[in-house]
Amino acid sequence: MKTRVLACVLIALALILAACGGSSNDTSGAREPAYPPAPANGNENENGRAANPTAVAPRSEPEPSARASSTSQGVPAETVSTFALDVDTASYGYARGQLKEGRLPEADRVRPEEFVNAFQQGYAEPSGDGFAVQIDGARGAADETALLRVGLQTRTAEAAARRPANLTFVVDVSGSMADPGRIDLVRDALNTLVDQLGPGDQVSIVSFSDEARVRLPMTPASRRGDLHRAIDALGVEGSTNLESGLVTGYDQAARAFRPVATNRVILLSDGLANTGDTSWQGILDRVEEQAGRQITLLCVGVGRDYGDALMEQLADNGDGAAVYVSSTEEARKIFVERLPANLDLRARDAKAQVVFNPATVASYRLLGYENRALAEKDFRDDSKDGGEVGPGHAVTALYAVRLRPGTSGQLAMASVRWQDPDSREPAEVSRAVEVSELSGALWEASSPRLQVDAVVAAFAERLRHSDNELFAEDLDGLAGHAERLAKATEDPMVTELADLIHKAGSLR
Repeated sequence: MKTRVLACVLIALALILAACGGSSNDTSGAREPAYPPAPANGNENENGRAANPTAVAPRSEPEPSARASSTSQGVPAETVSTFALDVDTASYGYARGQLKEGRLPEADRVRPEEFVNAFQQGYAEPSGDGFAVQIDGARGAADETALLRVGLQTRTAEAAARRPANLTFVVDVSGSMADPGRIDLVRDALNTLVDQLGPGDQVSIVSFSDEARVRLPMTPASRRGDLHRAIDALGVEGSTNLESGLVTGYDQAARAFRPVATNRVILLSDGLANTGDTSWQGILDRVEEQAGRQITLLCVGVGRDYGDALMEQLADNGDGAAVYVSSTEEARKIFVERLPANLDLRARDAKAQVVFNPATVASYRLLGYENRALAEKDFRDDSKDGGEVGPGHAVTALYAVRLRPGTSGQLAMASVRWQDPDSREPAEVSRAVEVSELSGALWEASSPRLQVDAVVAAFAERLRHSDNELFAEDLDGLAGHAERLAKATEDPMVTELADLIHKAGSLR
């Protein structure tokens, strides 16, 4: 009898706890929403998986093979999108340079997230050193479609407030850099950067062609004359031993390492390694090893023939970012206007996770971030690599979403997790969005900046020949939207975007 009473008590307690553990809109915790079961949908094959691998259909009743990868709260893996943050913009910079010279960029070099992240967002900044989360969206033209935007923003820092920097310039002076404008552009970029440095900063300069050469050991930025003379003396010669340049550069950075400073290697190259260890893995392993010692990497790409894939992977493995410059104006924007964001850090190993409600979302697709995807369980595994984000950076993720007919309630919850750059203490913040919070028609009722993001993402999708029912417009239609939005935002980059879309249309 006692056993039966005890069993009844335990069952009652379990029911009470279950009733208290429902979904929550608390934006400061680490819990995921416990979504209700979704109605059946016809977007799956006989194995219970989404028929289109890029359009994931959230499931509330996963097959046995899927249950092992579900969260501990019971949210199926198919409802969860997890990726490392990425602040690279090199793909857009390269495409812009190619289009201006009358060529379409190669489809496999177009990364939508880098197109979108190249543009201003206007997100609200957090009061502290973490992230502010914005999540919004708008209805698409097709029935039950929507564009969902997840925006993450760090706090801006004034140049005078950033920590001192130890910078090692690793400069490609191989024969491929002899093309008109390349080495001149690099020299101008470096001279511009040196002029922005403060009294606590230090610089060393390494060049490489057949072999690497230390042009100047770590030198106080106050000795600007010595730095400018070393930069102006850079000339073109030989082949491209990228491995030797990076090994020597990291050696210089390690010798002068300062725990209180930002220790960064800045690689300026076309990324076309043809001497030394030209296997990517060998070079990438060396860069990843140094990143573990808190020496990060900024890759600055130049040149018409550009090793985009290698430079992007170097930046990812080196806990840094990749940018591309094709003009002195772009170089000045990176090294003057965006200097604190490109040198200092607000967050290490930053990751995002979006949990969709299967009761309201039939399927979704993340636009871009294919090479930054993470397993769901990696989100709170702080040993797994994420992305490094500096002050004043905005990171945007766009989702093409298909809603369930007549649905209402919570649509999704977005979370971002990161580590403090110094203490490595993890932190996390979340925010949810309701279906009712979506704007009306995308091109008529949503904010101008959301519309700009939509144009940019749709342009990238067109350049890489991707089908997307959310964006029905052809290039002429996208150019028309960009021209209208250029007036609304008074943003020169949006004006330029309209010209680039017109250019792409004329080249097809």
